[in-house]
Amino acid sequence: MSDRPEIMHEPRGAQDFGVVEKELTVFERLFNMVWLRKCILLVLIAVIWEVYGRHLDNQLLVPTFSDTVTALWGGIKSGVLLDRSWTSVKVLLIGFSTGVFLAAVLTILAITTQVGTDFLETVTAMFSPLPAIALLPLALIWFGLGIGSLIFVMVHSVLWPLALNTHAGFRAVSPTLRMVGRNYGLSGLGLVLRILIPAAFPSILAGLKIGWAFAWRTLIAAELVFGVASGKGGLGWYIFESKNQLDIPEVFAGLLTIIMIGLLVENVIFRTLENKTVRRWGMQT
Repeated sequence: MSDRPEIMHEPRGAQDFGVVEKELTVFERLFNMVWLRKCILLVLIAVIWEVYGRHLDNQLLVPTFSDTVTALWGGIKSGVLLDRSWTSVKVLLIGFSTGVFLAAVLTILAITTQVGTDFLETVTAMFSPLPAIALLPLALIWFGLGIGSLIFVMVHSVLWPLALNTHAGFRAVSPTLRMVGRNYGLSGLGLVLRILIPAAFPSILAGLKIGWAFAWRTLIAAELVFGVASGKGGLGWYIFESKNQLDIPEVFAGLLTIIMIGLLVENVIFRTLENKTVRRWGMQT
């Protein structure tokens, strides 16, 4: 049997394989920046707002964007808008954190005991469809004109969507992960903290976002309803007071402040939390 001939291969350069890595153009690099795309969209909305306001030429209906920004800056300089915003944010933090705590207790009981599951499903079906604003008369009777009433309606807004999302996330955790946790000797609260919460965190985070949005809307609506009666309040009271004075640019300035706070929470707080958890863990792309 003859030996096989030696086969020699000449090394090839990158040019022999065509384009391996294409350098992006300046436009493509800029377009890949998410924050820049969002800023462009916001600028476009502001331009449309300004053009429509000038075309309408009626500040009692829709003031221009420039007039709204002027009123916003005036409210910031005087300190009134900052004070009202901080008042609303403080109440929001208390109500939101209370709702998160109660939702955590209910879902942990539901995932660890059958009775807890039955209780959560029953009360959620009863109270989740009930609008928080419908509870305002009861809140006024039980807690009076003050922070207690605001916190009560906000807890109702946060509790049920967060509990539903968290419980659904817990139930979606694969049996394999549960068995892994039990093989390591985990059960009860230890299993929930070390296995179920990390595995269900995308659903929990979605529930937190929904609960935050509901709490923010409920707070402003509640302040609009009885912030006047208590003689104090946050952004809702600021908007109501400006409306009574027919200062519509200030009304829009208050609305713009609410939007800015919402964008800040969504794109800074929740985005950072998402990047450091579910995206870092490879649970989302």
